Amino acid sequence: MTSLRDKTGKELSSDEILQKIVSRIKMIISELVVYLLHVVGSIPCHYARRFFYRLAGIKIGKGSSIHMYPRFYDPRNISIGEDTIVGEHAVLDGRARLSIGNHTALASEVMIYNAEHNISDEHFRHITGPVIIEDYVFIGPRAIILPGVTIGKGAVVGAGAVVTKDVDPGSIVGGVPAKVIGERKLDSLSYKLGRAHWFR
Repeated sequence: MTSLRDKTGKELSSDEILQKIVSRIKMIISELVVYLLHVVGSIPCHYARRFFYRLAGIKIGKGSSIHMYPRFYDPRNISIGEDTIVGEHAVLDGRARLSIGNHTALASEVMIYNAEHNISDEHFRHITGPVIIEDYVFIGPRAIILPGVTIGKGAVVGAGAVVTKDVDPGSIVGGVPAKVIGERKLDSLSYKLGRAHWFR
């Protein structure tokens, strides 16, 4: 009888085979949840979408809104503070912890990843790192935030920037990779972003 082997060629014991079967079933269920949340993202009513997102495990604070057509990965690790807006077609990755603060605005098509492949690994394994976005941050359209990054309170990330390392509080960053291009000149931050749009 031919023995079963994993993708690295290692022969698998019966216990390891069972673990792989269970792991595959969990992965299929997880992929189904991701797909269903993608379908929910097309419902043109903010309150209905938010209900299903919370049901899937996303922690969403009071007064926060997620506009249409987002993409989530492992929603149980995603938390969003109060009075925060996530724009259309955003990608929020929960394969490691993703924490988004209060009064924070993510523009359309922002992509936040906390898992990536290790290009130096011979088996191209993935690595993860938490992403923390603090209060009063603004992230411009089509910006990309990579694993392990913390964006400090009141920071601004310019449109199209690729953030590969931590951003200090109050800094304005832009470019690929993102670099400091200015500073937000505000002594205190206390604004509110306002109510959610019903049909966005």
